[in-house]
Amino acid sequence: MIDLPELAISVRQPWSWAILHAGKDIENRDWPTKVRGRVCLHASKGMTRDEYEDFLDTAHHISLRRPFAPGLALPEFEGLLRGGIVGTVEIVDCVADSTSPWFFGRYGFVLRQPEPLLDFIPVKGALGFFRWRDNLNAATAAKPIPAQGSLL
Repeated sequence: MIDLPELAISVRQPWSWAILHAGKDIENRDWPTKVRGRVCLHASKGMTRDEYEDFLDTAHHISLRRPFAPGLALPEFEGLLRGGIVGTVEIVDCVADSTSPWFFGRYGFVLRQPEPLLDFIPVKGALGFFRWRDNLNAATAAKPIPAQGSLL
């Protein structure tokens, strides 16, 4: 834990999974940032079935423009890690326009070099960038049991 970046950003599942595993290279936001460098990726605790299904539809359309790796499978709804740090990613820019199929926001944080963590760290999330270590004791999330996924 000592080597992890100080700041984290919360991203709802399954979008945080897509950053780490499916090549999602833009995080869409309504606000710009000047933050650059490696940050922790926090998977928000909340996720509805509708959000999960909407992601599958979006991923299908994106795969028509940028095919995913063969055999890539989104974990089942219950199998997605939520409520903690799941990896790190480097923010290299903030743009208002992009050719990435993942860009559909007002602003896009350009992401590079995602790295999943080997061990999930339960942490309470927060809005914007936050110092995740300050929230360690507030976390009440449990690590879900991984389940078979859906091919993308």
